[in-house]
Amino acid sequence: MMAAVFATMLLSVAIGWFGHRILALACFGICLALSLGLFLYEVYSPDYGFRMPWLQVERHGTPPANTPMGEIAS
Repeated sequence: MMAAVFATMLLSVAIGWFGHRILALACFGICLALSLGLFLYEVYSPDYGFRMPWLQVERHGTPPANTPMGEIAS
């Protein structure tokens, strides 16, 4: 997938070099869309996703409705 991102970026630069500005901007837009898709895939993929253990959140249950926040046992 990264090869497709770089290929469209190279194609955009090459087309822009030869003077076709609108087509170069379209290719660059496709490059940005591909890179955004790749980023979201890598972040949200359960197999290849980023591991951030400091952001892991677990639910331990809900406190009673009338318990003040300072008295909730951890």
